[in-house]
Amino acid sequence: MRPAPTRCPICQSELTVARLHCSSCDTTIEGSFASGQFSNLTPEQLEFVFTFVRCEGKINRMEQEIGLSYPTIRNRLHEIIRALGYEPGKEESPEIEAERRSNTIADLEAGKITAEQAMRILRGEEE
Repeated sequence: MRPAPTRCPICQSELTVARLHCSSCDTTIEGSFASGQFSNLTPEQLEFVFTFVRCEGKINRMEQEIGLSYPTIRNRLHEIIRALGYEPGKEESPEIEAERRSNTIADLEAGKITAEQAMRILRGEEE
């Protein structure tokens, strides 16, 4: 089964779901139904989301699994966030960023983490 198109092939306006059908019992329901935010994503973006979830949101695992660099993965993630109607990084507080940076540097200086771990944390790859 193919995913439903989200845009009209004639005028490119957004399509709405107006009819649902059960192939098992032949029931049909007509009306106006919401299709959800994920219907805005391309098949490639959906596959990326599935891989991201499978990798538990860890970009370093994504790098290994799909063979792309950190910046490319981050850019694709930002494209998906925008397609879902959000702005990447908008929810993050500058105070939290500064606190995280200083805590990471303190952990590095105390020898609790390696330089590589610190870099990953500062790039947002690890918590």
